[in-house]
Amino acid sequence: MRFAVEEQKRIVSKIEELLPYVEQYDKAYSKLEVFNKKFSRRLAEINIAICKYDIIKEIGVLSENAKDWTKELNLISWNDRGPKYDIREWSPEHEKMGKGVTITAEELKKLRDVLNGMEL
Repeated sequence: MRFAVEEQKRIVSKIEELLPYVEQYDKAYSKLEVFNKKFSRRLAEINIAICKYDIIKEIGVLSENAKDWTKELNLISWNDRGPKYDIREWSPEHEKMGKGVTITAEELKKLRDVLNGMEL
């Protein structure tokens, strides 16, 4: 019985010895989580910034909102690839963009056919 009590004391002593390290780890892990969130947001901003595009032809403006952003149909080359048709919102001067949809010429023809078949 004495052995069990001594072993329990040894275990408690080790836990007390390691507890400050666990607390340090918890604080460091919390800081790491904050860093990862900030890093992910910054990385997304950088990815947007390095996305290369060239507006080959401005085809038409579909709408404009109160902040002067326009929803446009354009022919765009993304990252030096072949041009595709693109519908998205653009800030004035095309320095910023919203999410959009990019479609091939064949898809645009099919879209035209679908729209022509609709009662609007």
